[in-house]
Amino acid sequence: MDVGVSEADFAKEATFLLAAKFYEQGKLSSGQAAQLCGKERVEFLYTLPTAGVSISNLSSEEAKQELEFARNF
Repeated sequence: MDVGVSEADFAKEATFLLAAKFYEQGKLSSGQAAQLCGKERVEFLYTLPTAGVSISNLSSEEAKQELEFARNF
């Protein structure tokens, strides 16, 4: 099967997409997912939107709690 990229690039992208999906589902932390695909944590987080995955995997309730905590800090 020819997908227009080298086998190494295909494997790298597939690993990133798998890590992104596991992060999105809450199965891996951002650090674990980054390690899985060979990226630094911040680089992994900034790359997530290219896979259609939000940088934050907080629920709306968790996000509200975080904002409230920050306001009271």
